[in-house]
Parts: sequence; C-alpha cells; structure tokens
Amino acid sequence: MAARKKPELLIPASSLDVLKTAVTYGADAVYIGGEAFGLRAKAKNFSKEDMAEGIVFAHAHGVKVYVTANILAHNDDLDGVRTYFRELKTIGPDALIISDPGVFMIAKSELPEMELHISTQANNCNYGTFNFWHQLGAKRVVSARELSLYELKQIRAHISDDLEIETFVHGAMCISYSGRCLLSNYMVGRDANQGACTHPCRWKYSIVEETRPGEYYPVYENERGTYIFNSKDLCMIEHIPDLAESGIDSLKVEGRMKTALYVATVARTYRKALDDYFEDPKKYEANMEWYKEEIGKCTYREFTTGFFYGKPSSDAQIYNSNTYVKNYTYLGTVESIDENGRSVFEQKNKFTVGETIERMKPDGTNVSLKVIGIFDEDGNAQESAPHPKQMLHVVFDGETEPQDILRRQEPDEKQ
Repeated sequence: MAARKKPELLIPASSLDVLKTAVTYGADAVYIGGEAFGLRAKAKNFSKEDMAEGIVFAHAHGVKVYVTANILAHNDDLDGVRTYFRELKTIGPDALIISDPGVFMIAKSELPEMELHISTQANNCNYGTFNFWHQLGAKRVVSARELSLYELKQIRAHISDDLEIETFVHGAMCISYSGRCLLSNYMVGRDANQGACTHPCRWKYSIVEETRPGEYYPVYENERGTYIFNSKDLCMIEHIPDLAESGIDSLKVEGRMKTALYVATVARTYRKALDDYFEDPKKYEANMEWYKEEIGKCTYREFTTGFFYGKPSSDAQIYNSNTYVKNYTYLGTVESIDENGRSVFEQKNKFTVGETIERMKPDGTNVSLKVIGIFDEDGNAQESAPHPKQMLHVVFDGETEPQDILRRQEPDEKQ
C-alpha cells in the first residue's frame, strides 16, 4: 500500500488582512477573489495591489494563492475576462479556479503556464467529467458537494495520478445542486451564478392563498417556524482518517466572506488535526475533544457531514432556524506593538476596560488577558471601544504579538 499523502489545507480569504491570517494560522494554500469574475460579489475582494502584496506574503511563507474566476460568463464578460487574465499574468498567482468552458479557453490562451483548477460550480460528479477537464489541460478538479467518500474513491481510481481532487470539507452548504440556485435571481434579481447571491434559502417562509393577499399562513416544522431550504454547515474535523484514505489532494474550507476570527479558528483546528493524524493516528484520536471544542468557537449553523456518507436525511441536513451559533466575538487582530508596549489593532466589536478576553495564537494555545487600558491614536484614555474600525492602543495584563487574534467568549444561553 502506498504511503498516505497529507492533503493540502486550502483556506479562503476575503481581504489582504484575512489572507495574512490564513497563512499565519496554518493554510497550505489560500484562495481569493479579485474585483471581478468571482462568485462572491459582496466580499471585499482584492485590488490588484492587495493581490500582489498578498501573493508575495504567502510565497514568502511557502503558501500558494489561487484566484477565483468562476462566474458563468455572459457574452459581455468575455473581453473583460481576457483583459483581467493578462493583468493576472504580471501578478503571478499559483492557479486560477474556473467553471465556465469559455473562460477556461481564454485562460489557456492568455496564461499557458498557469495551473487551471475547475470549480465545483461546474458540477463535477463523475470520473468522466474529471478526465474531460484533464484532457483539456486542467491540473485539478473541485468535486461537487453531493459526492460521497465512496464516489470520490471511485473517481480517484479512474483518473490520472497527476490530476488532483479538491473537496469541500468545512463551511456553508448550498441547498441547490453545487451552487446552481435560481432563487436569488428570481426573487430579487441578483444572480448567484454571477456572484451576487442574497441567500434566500436562509429566509423564513409562509404560504399565501391567492384570493387572500396579505394573509400569511405559517407551515410549521417546529415551534420556531419553517426553514425548508436552510442547510446546516459542513464539518469533517472528526473524519480526517476517512478523508486521508479517500485520495483527496486538497481539503477546502468554504468562506470567502468570513471574518479573520473564523478563518483563524478553522485553519488552526484543521492544521493541528491533519498534523496530529499524520504524525500518529492515536494522537489525533487523543486530541479529538480539543478539535471539536475549538471548531465550535467560530460562528456556524450547526454541523453535518453532508453527503460524504451517503444522501443525508432531512433532519441531518436542514437547519430549523435562521440564526447562527455564536460562542465567541471577534475583537481584532494585533497589528503591532507600539513604543509603550501597547497592542495596536483595529477594533471590530465593542469591549471595555476590566473585561477578560482571549488571545488566540497560531500554535494552538489560548491565553486569557485582562484589559487594563484602552487608548485612541492620540493617546486619550477611554473606558470602552464602542466604535468599529477605530484604531486602538490597548494595555493587557500579559503580552501579545502581531497576528494574535483577540476574541471574547459569550455567555452560554443554555446554562
């Protein structure tokens, strides 16, 4: 039996700061979107300057960067795609993620040396499709989310060894077939396949009888209402051995619109789980409670294993609420230490002097810190930090370092 290959850990980034967080907290590769032609129109995305800086930073740490260009293109998009790819040639990402065949052929023409990866948006469900893209020149294909581990093993057995399989293992699940949803376009005129999805699958629905306009009749699944389209979030942290044995080359985390706290939490947890398992499976089993506890410290919609073990039942897949589980609040990421030893960072949520917060480090440790003092950029003291995006200089009762994530544990409402 061939030695097991440790799969790549592929983490999303919505901005330059989040890219640096992903790199620092354990990513092997990061995927990002430019200002056009990606499927996250509401994400901050990357300017050409930020993209270039991010790629330099990632490469300096041995991390790859993939750029998404995975819209389903219309005629008016094609000239812009060609111009955009010519710009990317000078910036130098490691690969492009594409779903549209026309866009793929433009990429082959403009970037003949660039690795091309086929997006899950292309509905890659069988080894024939994988081989089709490989024959056209693709280096990697992202599997559809609807595939089981058994099907992924079958694909691995029927494709070339040099064709890579990338698979989503964590994050939001689309209620439609690998992202082919028309609800957003139909209801509000924003096309999910052009990167503008409004996530109507998360909304609460009622019935209206056509002769009684304005009279809403609830269809109850339980006392909280009906969320018949709303999927739970995927999480495979407890199943690293099965993923490792399946032949998957890259484990992908969903979330190009997520915060630095989310990215750091997920990247750090999967990094440790992968490293522990490949060092010694017994170490992985021994640390299971830590992985489960840590992965629950980011915002999520309950967890499921999706389709990996067969088609899920409705109660295993559908989330009966539109609210997120939120155990921790993101306060900021330490950018530097000033001449007075204060931690400098942009504040993301309110906190106050006297509070105890948590310092989250890339090596997996968490340290409690008490807030001793808060100062603005002019050195004026303040008792709290109520204004988002204010640059603060904060005194703690312990040390911090650049790239430390600062978070606050929220009360457990169940207790």
